[in-house]
Amino acid sequence: MNNIMIFIAKYLYLFEIIAFAIYFILQSKEIRKHILILSSIYLPTTYIVAKISSFIYFDPRPFIINHFVPLISHTNDNGFPSDHMLLTSAIASILFIYNKKLGIIFWIVAIMIGLSRVFVGVHHFIDIIGSAIISIITIIIISKYVTPKIMIKYKK
Repeated sequence: MNNIMIFIAKYLYLFEIIAFAIYFILQSKEIRKHILILSSIYLPTTYIVAKISSFIYFDPRPFIINHFVPLISHTNDNGFPSDHMLLTSAIASILFIYNKKLGIIFWIVAIMIGLSRVFVGVHHFIDIIGSAIISIITIIIISKYVTPKIMIKYKK
């Protein structure tokens, strides 16, 4: 069981990146353009919100607080929010805008990654939940209020 959780915690995020890239390539030129515009605004904004959040809330990693060796090596820094969860939930959120079923599958994978990072001892649940909330709130704001106005300029 430990080896499976280690694999999920360390490497499964790469699957999401590759699968999203394949999805992107298979889309029409118009959808690819919209995904690029949305992503170019949403991803940096999500990252900035996460960085600001990490200055506001400090959460020492579980292996520091509880004095144990985690199943995967990690630096002794702020665990909030989880970067792996932030990236995978951001990808899942973008995909959900264009394909609800795939978006849900990607969210399930993101949650698996987040929970595995708790299991291996490098994050608390609050780090995972925080990343998911940051992703969800940011995608709602960006997709509802920012990109529709930008996309009007690019419609043919």
